[in-house]
Amino acid sequence: MSEHPSKRTAGAVTSVEQPAQFAPGAIGFIDRRDAGRRLAGLLEGFRGERPVVVGIPRGGVAVAAEVARALAAPLDVAVVRKVGAPRHPEYAIGALAEGGVHVVNERVARSVGLSEEGLRALLADVEVELEERLLRYRGARRPIDISGRTVILVDDGLATGRSARAAVRSLRGRGAARVIVAIPVGAPAAVRALREEADEVVCVDEPADLWAVGQWYEDFRATADEEVAALLLEGAGMPAPEGGGPPASGLGDAQPRTFEVTIPLPSGVSLSGELSLPPRPCGVVLFAHGSGSSRLSPRNRAVARSLLDAGYATLLFDLLTPSEEGDRANVFDIQLLAARLMAATEWLAGRQEVAALPLAYFGASTGAAAALSAAAQLGERVAAVISRGGRPDLARNLEAVRTPTLLIVGGADHQVLALNREAQHRLGGPGELAVIAGATHLFEEPGAIGQVSRLAVEWLDSHTAHEPGPP
Repeated sequence: MSEHPSKRTAGAVTSVEQPAQFAPGAIGFIDRRDAGRRLAGLLEGFRGERPVVVGIPRGGVAVAAEVARALAAPLDVAVVRKVGAPRHPEYAIGALAEGGVHVVNERVARSVGLSEEGLRALLADVEVELEERLLRYRGARRPIDISGRTVILVDDGLATGRSARAAVRSLRGRGAARVIVAIPVGAPAAVRALREEADEVVCVDEPADLWAVGQWYEDFRATADEEVAALLLEGAGMPAPEGGGPPASGLGDAQPRTFEVTIPLPSGVSLSGELSLPPRPCGVVLFAHGSGSSRLSPRNRAVARSLLDAGYATLLFDLLTPSEEGDRANVFDIQLLAARLMAATEWLAGRQEVAALPLAYFGASTGAAAALSAAAQLGERVAAVISRGGRPDLARNLEAVRTPTLLIVGGADHQVLALNREAQHRLGGPGELAVIAGATHLFEEPGAIGQVSRLAVEWLDSHTAHEPGPP
């Protein structure tokens, strides 16, 4: 029986032995998801404390998201900005964190010729960058209240520990009762130093020869800002269950699976995407993103996660290649986008896991016009269409759309609301208009995207009746 974390000595380090020490250049983790899942196994003892999981962007949030899912805990972010020396920004002299927390090596600052006034000016500039990052990741949402809570601070690795120290101090300043630092891999010296700041450090591996965190990952691609925002949007509202148990899903311990996929087109172009499968899928939903967006759209990813939890497989993919997106004419070429969506539908029909499932489209902005245009041509092959802040006025032949269609619009998105009211009357099949009070076009208001998700699940449940398949 493992020792309850509240009885451990403050500053203790928990680690797990590997079968053999990784040699320089060897691979310890497949990717950040793999690292998060393995790290989560060491953190089960904290589940009863109903913790808040906080990730350090950008890569640390991808690891933290897996930990939060495993512990059924809410997810937030601790933004830390490195303070680089003037004219040598890669040379760190300190770090800043939310709440005005500064961790600065004054000896190093003096060694690069920074006066006290110059250091203050430099810190002020970095503060502005930090606020911009917070706005980019959280949007208008307030940070999760961590007063009196246990907080698990996660990063994808620990080299110097400077950023983690700043984050720990920031979390304590926000009222955290206990701060547990959790990392997949860390340099022993940095882990020891961090024990002075954190209540506990949990680490999967502490290689003596760690010279770069990325050395311990097979896939260490940079995490995009859009992905960080999407993960936070998904995890910010996850409630901690009563009694600390796992959330009731009816699916046992089985977990969804996500695959990176490539969708070939007759023209020779290929589209990138992500196919996610719940243990027993009852339908499959293709997402058509709006103008200037991609499969990393934080709002669409939040909806996709809710659909996945409700038992629907999802395919998020880019309707255009990166080079095509550079031409704004392509973004509004509804005929081209609809053709791409139909090509993805044909590709999906060849996947054994989902071929027999009812199929639905979820479109946003111009993507909704593409979804309606495709549905008009495919007829009964499409069981349902959902539009979020859509531009149905751009779709071809709305009268030919016999598919049950739900139009979701923000109450404060006046122009688009008027367009959707008109489109509802032109639809050739059943259509409903759902207005979310106070929401604007991007549904950035607190709780707005959650309402979109609930409406989407209800519409799919009503119009894609299908018994779940075997796990």
